[in-house]
Amino acid sequence: MLEWAILFLTIGSVWTAEFINTALEAIVDLASPEEHPLARVGKDVGAAAVLISSFFAALIGVFLLVIPILKLLIAWLTP
Repeated sequence: MLEWAILFLTIGSVWTAEFINTALEAIVDLASPEEHPLARVGKDVGAAAVLISSFFAALIGVFLLVIPILKLLIAWLTP
């Protein structure tokens, strides 16, 4: 049960990071419609936050899902 809670919190954190990134990009576009180097940096940092969040979510998914699946597979293949 704890594993499912961790998994859902992880998924929620990635979605939250994506929504914050989308809001940040919209605000930057509104404040600076023309291209500006600092606007680009702000957008890149927001995208990097989503990437980092997704990377750690994938690691948590591996730890929570792959190991139990491998155990079941080994138990199933072992006579």
